[in-house]
Amino acid sequence: MDHNDKLDEAVKAALAKVNELEPSFKKINSINHARVLSAFIKNKVSDFHFSPSTGYGYGDIGRNVLESLFADIFGGESALVRSQIVSGTHAIYLALKAATFPDVKLFYIGMPYDTLKSALGLNEADGACHNPLSSELNTEVIPINADRDEFIRVLQNKINETNGNCVIAIQRSAGYCTDRGAFSIDYIKYLITVVKNTHPNAIVFVDNCYGEFVETKEPPMVGADLTAGSLIKNPGGSLAPGGGYLVGNSSLIELAAEMSTAPSLGKEIGASFWDKRLVFQGLYVAPLFVTEAICGMVFTSELMGQLGLNVIPKASDKRTDIIQRIDFNSPDTLVKFCQHIQHFSPVDSHVTPQPALLPGYAEKVIMAAGTFVQGASLELSADAPIRPPYSVFLQGGISREYTMQIIKKTVKALMEEHYI
Repeated sequence: MDHNDKLDEAVKAALAKVNELEPSFKKINSINHARVLSAFIKNKVSDFHFSPSTGYGYGDIGRNVLESLFADIFGGESALVRSQIVSGTHAIYLALKAATFPDVKLFYIGMPYDTLKSALGLNEADGACHNPLSSELNTEVIPINADRDEFIRVLQNKINETNGNCVIAIQRSAGYCTDRGAFSIDYIKYLITVVKNTHPNAIVFVDNCYGEFVETKEPPMVGADLTAGSLIKNPGGSLAPGGGYLVGNSSLIELAAEMSTAPSLGKEIGASFWDKRLVFQGLYVAPLFVTEAICGMVFTSELMGQLGLNVIPKASDKRTDIIQRIDFNSPDTLVKFCQHIQHFSPVDSHVTPQPALLPGYAEKVIMAAGTFVQGASLELSADAPIRPPYSVFLQGGISREYTMQIIKKTVKALMEEHYI
């Protein structure tokens, strides 16, 4: 069988898998659409809410309505949604700083994502804090043991040692970790129950990046005290030009707001320099685009699996984020894959990305992102640290058809060049 025939057979299998699983995605999509629409109606969204504000931002009604929308849609008491939050890492760090008072221990379940690990001052070798700017967080990583019962026992013992005077941080996505998959909402609910049953005052934080609208519930709906994420990922619907959000307990949100501005100013200050229509509309269409991304990732998973590559998650596995991992076991193939993704993207297709050291990363990283919003993970993008097993992390794709065309072109190019 020549390359074209092999690719055609794999594409047929991948399309069949998407068609097989699509009814379940449509059900999730319908539930999320209904929740978003109800929140827009409840909050009486109007076009005058879309106008930007200036200066201090006092009396920014549109900003307040947007934050009420996020609180209602994500199931929290309050929300902080600001253009001044520059990334998901920034939103998460802000949330953790707000939740971690002096003498409060921060337990991070599993090694954090690379840029956050750096922000928390964690050294990968020993898990200890070495950054003086982050030392007051008093962070300790709890490794995720393959024996889940043993992992839970360790977690409970750690919490008991603090008598519940702690913050438990859960990262929904696996990040660049290759020893676990993403955590489902059901598993997050289970972890929260384990914590709260014995120590109800312990604070549970969930990094929700890449997971919004993939399932029918969000972390605050299952007991998380605080959650955070980026608007250039799922909830921005590929339209938001930047920003981040926090949702959860109102007192924690107010603390985070005061840390982001100044004590006594909190949420009452902070101009919306952006066109807020893009953020409102992005939130409104986000469930649809997340569903399209999931369909594109299922197609990719089945296609790459048919070609003999290790993929996580498998096409039929339950999804809880928009990320598809593909193991190439070769740095050259990994780099070529990312370069072809860039070459077949709508923006900067003429650019050839190269591995490089970037702020917050321990190894060289290659990133392919021909996106309309710089770094927007809901648009199709790929990134990877150059380290074994040379896994690429593909995510997003606001149109399954575009994703399928780009992936097919990329795979065909790799075949012609004898990389796969």
